[in-house]
Amino acid sequence: MEKKELQKLVFASNNKHKLEEARAILHGMFDVVSLNEIGCHDEIPETADTLEGNALIKARWVKEKYGYDCFADDTGLMVEALGGAPGVYSARYAGEHCSFADNVNKMLREMEGKKNRKAYFVTVIALILNGETTVFEGRVDGYIATEPHGHGGFGYDPIFIDGVSNVSFAEMSSEEKNAVSHRGRAMRKLAEFVKNSE
Repeated sequence: MEKKELQKLVFASNNKHKLEEARAILHGMFDVVSLNEIGCHDEIPETADTLEGNALIKARWVKEKYGYDCFADDTGLMVEALGGAPGVYSARYAGEHCSFADNVNKMLREMEGKKNRKAYFVTVIALILNGETTVFEGRVDGYIATEPHGHGGFGYDPIFIDGVSNVSFAEMSSEEKNAVSHRGRAMRKLAEFVKNSE
């Protein structure tokens, strides 16, 4: 029996951590390819003031300019004591070309002395598939640590403590993180949706 060729689905990202997560969750369903792999080196604007808006901008950009079915995500860290900040600005919290470490350090400074350390991560994924646009959301609750823990993951993972396991995302294996993370949850909703619509 011939192996069915998987449909290409572009993930509007070049972040290798995110791509690994997506490929693991959508394994056997799609051939998940990055922006680089379709020759897209555009600086896609993320000008919306919501996560959903940014995810939709990125997915539509790829579909309109490159013709591929696509999904795109945007993620925000919402910290209660900071009035929900950094939210939609999580990736560039410490400035336009900041590193993950810059963002982590700024967050630790902003949270110094704060008793309420509750926070949650939200990922919104916009999927354009077979002419239909669908949006999925995943959320995980936790709190901000007073110092980094662990060496895995990326972004705010060393200081985001999962509220259930009480360990930081950076202390989890990628399988453990995929099982509980905001992006993992949104990706599984996407996978479920695709399975049910076949």
